[in-house]
Amino acid sequence: MEAPKSLTDKINTRGLHFASPLPSARTDEFDLVRGVLQMLQGFSSCLFFWDRIGQSYRARDGLYVTHLSQTSLGMVLDQFLYSATCLKLVEIKLGKTEDAFARSPPPTLRAFVRSASAWLAKLRDIASKVEVNLSCPNTLTILGLASSLTSLCSGAEYLLQIVHGAIPKEYIEGDTHVSSNEMAVHILNSLYDKLNDACLVQGGEEDSYRMLLYIFVGCLLPYIEVLDSWIFEGILDDPFEEMFFFANKAIAIDEAEFWEKSYLFKTTQHKKQGMAHVTQNKMPVSSKMKGQNERDLMVCPLFFKDIAKEIISAGKSLQLIHHVPIASSSAALVCRHYDTKRCMTQLSLSEIFCLSLTALVGHGDHMSQFFWQNDKIVSANESCVGTSCSEKIWYKFLVDGLPAKRECVSSFCPENPAITVCQKLLQANTSGWTSLNLSKNYILPPLNDEELRKAVFDGITSEGTNYACHFPFGDSENVHSRHGIKVVEALFPFPTILPSFKEDLLISELLPFQKNSTLVSKVLSWIQIVEPKSTPLPVVILQECLTFYIKKQVDNIGSQILSKLLHEWKLMDELGVLRNVYLLGSGDLLQHFLAVVFKKLDTGESWDDNFELNTVLQESIRNSADGNLLSSPDSLVVSLTKMDGQQNSTSSSSSSSSSSSFLVSSPRKPHARMSGINDLDSLKFTYKVSWPLELIANAEALDKYNQVMNFLLRVKRAKFVLDKARRWMWKERGATTVNRKHRWLVEQKLLHFVDAFHQYVMDRVYHSAWSELCEGMSAAGSLDEVIQVHEAYLLSIQRQCFVVPDKLWALIANRINSILGLALDLYSVQQTLSVGGTVSAIKARCHKEVDRIDKQFDDCMAFLLRVLSFKLNVGQFPHLADLVARINYNNFYMSDTGNLITAPASDSLNFKLAKTISV
Repeated sequence: MEAPKSLTDKINTRGLHFASPLPSARTDEFDLVRGVLQMLQGFSSCLFFWDRIGQSYRARDGLYVTHLSQTSLGMVLDQFLYSATCLKLVEIKLGKTEDAFARSPPPTLRAFVRSASAWLAKLRDIASKVEVNLSCPNTLTILGLASSLTSLCSGAEYLLQIVHGAIPKEYIEGDTHVSSNEMAVHILNSLYDKLNDACLVQGGEEDSYRMLLYIFVGCLLPYIEVLDSWIFEGILDDPFEEMFFFANKAIAIDEAEFWEKSYLFKTTQHKKQGMAHVTQNKMPVSSKMKGQNERDLMVCPLFFKDIAKEIISAGKSLQLIHHVPIASSSAALVCRHYDTKRCMTQLSLSEIFCLSLTALVGHGDHMSQFFWQNDKIVSANESCVGTSCSEKIWYKFLVDGLPAKRECVSSFCPENPAITVCQKLLQANTSGWTSLNLSKNYILPPLNDEELRKAVFDGITSEGTNYACHFPFGDSENVHSRHGIKVVEALFPFPTILPSFKEDLLISELLPFQKNSTLVSKVLSWIQIVEPKSTPLPVVILQECLTFYIKKQVDNIGSQILSKLLHEWKLMDELGVLRNVYLLGSGDLLQHFLAVVFKKLDTGESWDDNFELNTVLQESIRNSADGNLLSSPDSLVVSLTKMDGQQNSTSSSSSSSSSSSFLVSSPRKPHARMSGINDLDSLKFTYKVSWPLELIANAEALDKYNQVMNFLLRVKRAKFVLDKARRWMWKERGATTVNRKHRWLVEQKLLHFVDAFHQYVMDRVYHSAWSELCEGMSAAGSLDEVIQVHEAYLLSIQRQCFVVPDKLWALIANRINSILGLALDLYSVQQTLSVGGTVSAIKARCHKEVDRIDKQFDDCMAFLLRVLSFKLNVGQFPHLADLVARINYNNFYMSDTGNLITAPASDSLNFKLAKTISV
């Protein structure tokens, strides 16, 4: 418990309100005003001092003036003490931030420190100018000072809030490790949110908006410079790794995974205290990338998330354009056309951003309408023709920043920047160039040693002593030496000249002929003093001044890469080859190969030799009329893959062939096993797609092509065995019996289904899907969109062939495979009857098997028509209407009202299950 204070202590600490102060403590008001101004500049005096423990400015005890009470004086001084404390805390925190790095801080953080320090100096300069203008003791009173420094006091408090919000306490204390990327994103997001709140200012409060705009623009410029080199040159110049993506150096540009894995988004893997959780909490759900969860989110500024993917794609597209060799003169023209796009604007992205910002804030003008006319970028000179903007500040900045004006300087010397700065001085004093040359200062003047030289060398005299080359050599060495001096002089003219410049001069003003000239620094200086005509939202600023130009450049790059894909790299020709191979569009290309494989399957011969299969495949390609479709016969290779359980669900449904398959011994073969409909699924065709087209048709896409091809091979094999069974039926002799007619009817039903389904697949998959692919490719605007169109094409043909990983489609595919398997069963029956069908027992078994095939076919058809019709009513897949119309020709199985002509009840349970899944 604290002991009670004595009356003396209370008097010493609180004072007596109505007591007269000590005469010795009386302070002259002039000294008080000057002490306050010095305190606001960050200095201590005899009246005010900095309390290191309390981290605040304090006044000397007992201060008073004659015309103010202690309470009134305390209230006046409190606001100055608080403002000075805010400015001092900003100074301390910025200093600690710079000291936190052993080397140079990251660009965005460094830009924030410099921008905040510049505004801190601007606020303190207000107090400095007031102090300079103090001429006599009665010039300014403490009350007058309080009213005149209102903007300084409010600005000091707001600046401290900005610094505290942008640089968390955890970062200064070093408790948590924060990456450069997270720090940059947090700073930009914090300033973006602050600016969003400050844009709705009232009259007289533009200082806070101007302060935030200055700091936000200054911090955004390093980010824009990296984006400039990325979207205009395809170079990721990010040594501090501040950008929202990074280069995966393990993936080379000529690898198939380049597009997907070469440049990846940076993500926060775990929630951390301090910076990380701030970034994650601000990230909207819409910014989650595919396959990511809450712990794996992209670390990107809020205002770049919508176009982050397009920005990365643009740079990768530029790298592809630069890497792939130019194969034709037309392609070279395309590249030259692309190269001119950058020089047409004549300004860097940072300069365009600053100019557009000046026009928007200062005059309410939209610079995009000057730089983008008739759907194309025009040059900076052309953009100003016919306009009435010559008196506007942004137009003056534009004229001063044009490279065309910079090129008017005839003596630009990149080897020695000092000459560039001193060019006006050199042009005004051409007579003094000789004394500045290297040849006049390379050899030092002679010493006054004539008497010593005569004594040593017995009267031999010389023009002087050359301390660079010791003593004179022969004539040839002397000529050679002087020639070298002239060469060095030509390479490095005026090596001893030094420019004169002001203190605290920006490097862009000292060297005005660099990439980002004085325009950027002029705009930043202009923001500090401008009275904004409007205070637009930050989303408007970024949309009008930055995002617009980024999107136009991204669209430009997209059109260039699309032109190369379709013309020089012949994308559609390569996809046409895949279409002819994997979708069996060229029936002649694999005809011989499939005939050999089908024969081996029928006779039960071994066909698991990859070398033999590839030999037959190459022979089939060479003998085909479409063999010229492939660049070389060995570009298409076939191999056998092992299947797990041979897809138990499919094989079990294939007419119960696994449990009650019809196997009849043949007189020619002791025991010939009839293969199943899924045996061809072990075939895998591999086509070598040329680079860079394999970025689109990659290994994953080829796997999908193989799935579709395996399905088409099942249909083709079913049609093959039914045609062969029909030929055997035509050769049968004898009277026509009921059993024969029944067998013929079953064969016709199976053949009609297989033919109708095969025609549906060829119409929908081979023709309609290809037309949609061509339309999508012509409408694509970037390589990402090309990949999306191709993936949509693959999904479409997978869905139309019922090989997508979906429960409902799996049930439909199960019944289709069952019907195709029934075709093999009927072929086995017909083969048995053709070879040894005279035995009555064999005939009876065959007739029983035909009855089973007929009944199972009706069950499968009833299930398919019910499910397909129900799905058709939903309207999600209109292409199924074509399939229903083909297999239900003339309403043979189902009426127009949806009633089945023959409605078996064996699959009612399965149909209810499919209906439930479809809903």
